[in-house]
Amino acid sequence: MILVSAKVGPFRSMNSEQTVEIDPTVTVFVGMNEAGKTVLLKALHKSSDAVGEDEFDPVDDYPRKDLSSYLKQHKTAPATATVLTYELEESEVGAANEALKTKLPSGYRFAVTHKYDNTIQLSLPVDETPVIQAFAKTLSSDAQTAMKEAKTLRAIPDLLKEASLTAEDNAALASLNTRLQATKWPSVSQWEVWSHVQANVPKFLYFSDYDILPGKMNLADLAQRAEAAKNDPKQLTAAHRSVLALLRMADISMEDLVSPGSYEELKAKIEGVSISLTDQVMEFWKQNEDLEVEVDLKADPTDAVPFNNGANLYLRIKNRRHRGVSTPFDQRSRGFIWFFSFLVWFDSVQHQLDPSGKSAGKKLILLLDEPGLALHALAQADFLRYIDRLAQDHQVLYTTHSPFMIHSDRLHQVRLVEDQLKVGTVISSNLNGSDPRTIFPLQAALGWTIAQNLFISERNLLVEGPSELIYLQVVSSLFDAKGTPGLRADLTIVPTGGLDNVATFVSLLGASGLKLAVLHDYKGSPEQKLAVLVRDKLLNAKSLFNVSQFRDEKKFGQSTTPTDIEDLFTPSLYLKYFNATFAKQLAGRELNEADLPAGDRIVRRLEKYVEANGISLRPSGGFNHYAVASQFASSPPKSLDVATSARFAALFGAINDVFDAS
Repeated sequence: MILVSAKVGPFRSMNSEQTVEIDPTVTVFVGMNEAGKTVLLKALHKSSDAVGEDEFDPVDDYPRKDLSSYLKQHKTAPATATVLTYELEESEVGAANEALKTKLPSGYRFAVTHKYDNTIQLSLPVDETPVIQAFAKTLSSDAQTAMKEAKTLRAIPDLLKEASLTAEDNAALASLNTRLQATKWPSVSQWEVWSHVQANVPKFLYFSDYDILPGKMNLADLAQRAEAAKNDPKQLTAAHRSVLALLRMADISMEDLVSPGSYEELKAKIEGVSISLTDQVMEFWKQNEDLEVEVDLKADPTDAVPFNNGANLYLRIKNRRHRGVSTPFDQRSRGFIWFFSFLVWFDSVQHQLDPSGKSAGKKLILLLDEPGLALHALAQADFLRYIDRLAQDHQVLYTTHSPFMIHSDRLHQVRLVEDQLKVGTVISSNLNGSDPRTIFPLQAALGWTIAQNLFISERNLLVEGPSELIYLQVVSSLFDAKGTPGLRADLTIVPTGGLDNVATFVSLLGASGLKLAVLHDYKGSPEQKLAVLVRDKLLNAKSLFNVSQFRDEKKFGQSTTPTDIEDLFTPSLYLKYFNATFAKQLAGRELNEADLPAGDRIVRRLEKYVEANGISLRPSGGFNHYAVASQFASSPPKSLDVATSARFAALFGAINDVFDAS
């Protein structure tokens, strides 16, 4: 189950409701300092804190300008803080349908509304008809006739009162009555679905710089505070909780802390955990691999209160590169400290949630507030690899204003956070209308390398991927060799890595004085993101092309059927290179168009064919489109057939005309 969207607000600096689409793996919130990035994470965290320590408090969380008027209604009509929408995985949908006799659709979604009084409301659409039908099949024909007008499960017992029931009917009715009595919900099926999926709803974990480990902690004071925290949680600061997390990982109890004579054993346990955690850190920490964490336990009666009372836990970082010199933990690289502290916190929380380790696959949603802020730019790249590792098991949402904490090839994961005058915090994925200061990290993430190596000419044609680049360049060269006009020589073809990035490139770089045109595949309807660029006058409509406009010779210039660039070649020509590319896997089989299922797109038809015939061309399924393009480039045809030539000639002419006119 994943979180797919969140409506947040009013909450703190969010004076009005903000809707945020959440990426299935990683979502990045970018904004200036004090824009409200942390506010968003805290709202999510308070909605469903995995460790149950944080919840909504209207005095702390409701926007101050409206707090007085809101408090008058809080007890009788608590306001909505968040609405979280989740989507079930296919396996979860299948399991629910099998167990409950429902027919939840693929991609089933439901929403949980979290109120300021920390109650919830559910929006859980469930059609009870299939459940009623399944129940009817367990009854005799007379009973089925009697209940045929039932619209809900609750209506069935009354409809069966006058019916002549068999023993099996009575047993089924008794079982149904047990289900009806289990809940007061009007829809029993809704309650049963919620009961089935509730345990899998992912909870939130929040981590920030305040949660990092300190260099020193008095154990007696920690034990006293931990005991007092049972009645007053505020007795424990973030530093105390982080040390408790380390001790918990080492299987050290509060009783162990105050037991005289146990310090050597305590030290050995903590050292063991520290060594294990350091090894984990070093898998991603490449800045200095000669660091290690040292643990010491000793008393110092001359120290300040409370460190003069009994043993203190000392954490130090040793640098083997400098002959083993060690320094206090909190006086070393903040980046390394953050990494180490996060692992302590995360492993400890996972153990708290699942002490037996039997539910290791339970998903969480990790909320990381400005992670890696103190890291060097290259170390931030290492940390992004760690986030990707986390995202294999848990959704990750993090905030940043560092360009090095953004994957330039995944800008679709970015959400912009701004503090707008008289409006408050606003969250959007729209780059076009955003404050230039907010999108600066995105521009920087595209980087100097992109600016120098991709946008090296005044005229640029943006395409989705490298396959388009190859086909356009090779066919243009074939045209030039025969004296037929190809693409103009001063045009740079720029593969952007997907349609999402095409829109982003235009938004971020179109205003830099470069002349841009866009060529993209056609799915059968206009691409909304590109239409917005035209609407906002960031891209001239005459500079936006899709390949279907050049597929039908009788309708050049008109969008027709779903089309990829591969469809500009005749099927026989494309199949020639497909067969050559995958000759080994096809084991001598030569595919012809007649072998393929019907369809508009040659690529999709081939994918269906290889799937239906159990042919494995790559582990992830389908086939590598770039491999076929590469084969085409390595041994291009001496000439093109008439239909293919006509299509590319029309395409080249249209693109050249745009740049001739600019």
